[in-house]
Amino acid sequence: MQNSVNDYTVFVIILTADMRFTSVFNGFAGYNGALLHSEISENSMSTIKDVARLANVSVATVSRVMNNSPKASAASRAAVQKAMAELGYTPNANARALVSQTCDTMGVVVGDVADPFFGALVKGVSGIAVEQNLHLLMGNGFHKARQEREAIELLIGKRCEALVVHSKALSDEELCDYAMRVPGMVLINRDIPALKGRCIALNNRLGAATATRHLIELGHRHIAFISSDHAIEDATLRLQGYQDGLAEAGLVADPELIESGTPNEEGGERAMLNLLAKGLKVTAVVAYNDAMAAGAISVLADNGLRVPEEVSVVGFDDIIYARYLRPKLSTMRYPIELMAAQAAKLAIQLAAGESDATQSRIYTPTLINRHSVAPVRAG
Repeated sequence: MQNSVNDYTVFVIILTADMRFTSVFNGFAGYNGALLHSEISENSMSTIKDVARLANVSVATVSRVMNNSPKASAASRAAVQKAMAELGYTPNANARALVSQTCDTMGVVVGDVADPFFGALVKGVSGIAVEQNLHLLMGNGFHKARQEREAIELLIGKRCEALVVHSKALSDEELCDYAMRVPGMVLINRDIPALKGRCIALNNRLGAATATRHLIELGHRHIAFISSDHAIEDATLRLQGYQDGLAEAGLVADPELIESGTPNEEGGERAMLNLLAKGLKVTAVVAYNDAMAAGAISVLADNGLRVPEEVSVVGFDDIIYARYLRPKLSTMRYPIELMAAQAAKLAIQLAAGESDATQSRIYTPTLINRHSVAPVRAG
């Protein structure tokens, strides 16, 4: 995927299903320290020697011009740039990085970029990459340890000095090891005490408790919870928040009113179907995320139950389509794009040795009250 913003191109290189990069760079091999740039340009049509020959300068002079060395004269710069333009020569990015010991790429690891939540995360990181004239490389981890590990390793192998990592499957210890290897690595949606100052997370427990309290304030007492069946911290914390909200009101969480499924629309449908099949009284539902809430609303409509007149529904995340559902979805806003931008800035600062952050940043979810919630009906 290629987007042009402010005359600067951002390349997003995505890991494919077999965890290989879809590459925009030609391979770089055979670097022996004798040349300051790759012998072959990215278009494979000309070499650095061709540029030197046409500009009537040495290969070293061409390299100095490419690296913006102050030793290159104005005349040399003009001659080299003219030759490069005529030949259509573009220096290989990997070779340039070997010379300068710096890299013009940063990386991001997400669960699955096809998910709107992670699309917003990538958008937040990409905006900062554009500002800093950096290319963005991305890998999917799918909440699986092996794939998260391979994605991180590949980004490190691509010389990304700044990394924003969303990891749910790797242990704290393994992530700490990676953080030692990559000073510019920042974790998002994860708070590890040993990595204070390098974590940006959300108070998931508070968010679910706030959603539950809102329903209780509207008179609801028979509140179900649709949870994710993924064994990740977010699911645990949001379930605990739901239980907290009930306990504060003197209500006991009924295990029969808790169903789980995959954290998408289909999972929400199955969980809601299971709740209805039990024949229990349900006047409101707190969903793990907006996708599951959308699935639940669909099932309620199919079964002749009106939202919010008969059953209120609250989601979590406030993804892009939450406001376009019918009814518009009330939800807990997860400011993921804002958090991702902050994580990207911090990663770049850490990579440059410029950050003095000593504490993790924990964001607070906020209630977005739309049209899927109403006071409980009398009777």
